[in-house]
Amino acid sequence: MTRVLLLNGPNLGRLGVREPDVYGSASYTDLVAAGERWGAERGLDVVVRQTDSESELVGWLHEAVDSGAHVVLNPAAFTHYSYAVRDAAAQVTKAGLVLVEVHLSNPYAREEFRHTSVIGAVATGTIAGFGFDSYRLALDAVAARGSAAQS
Repeated sequence: MTRVLLLNGPNLGRLGVREPDVYGSASYTDLVAAGERWGAERGLDVVVRQTDSESELVGWLHEAVDSGAHVVLNPAAFTHYSYAVRDAAAQVTKAGLVLVEVHLSNPYAREEFRHTSVIGAVATGTIAGFGFDSYRLALDAVAARGSAAQS
C-alpha cells in the first residue's frame, strides 16, 4: 500500500477554534479522521500529523524521503518564510516522490504577506482554498501520480 504523510504545520492543531470564519468549524480530530478515511478509499496508507515545531516538520520530511512516503503538506505559517522546510520539501520531490502543498484558505485572497510561498516552487503541485477538500483533492493527486512516481 502506498504510504502518505499528511503533515500540518503551526496552529493547525487549533482547527475549529482558531478563526473558524477563515479555517472552518471542523476540528483537527475531524481532519485526522477525514484524511485517514479518504486515504483508505484511495488505497493509501495515510498518517496524519501536526506540529508547531519547524524542526519536527523538517524531520518528518526527511522521514518521508528515507521511507519512500509521498507527502501532503500544509506548511501553514512556514509557507511564507521557512527555507528549512523548503529545502526538506525539495528533497522529497528530488527523490521522485509526490509532494502536494495544501492550504485550507486561498492565500491570494488574504493578506499580502501570504501571497508568497517558498514551498510552491519545489512542490509537485499546490491546492488551496477548498477547506478540508484541499486535502481530499491532494490525496486524489497522490493516488493518481504516486504509483507512477515510484516506478
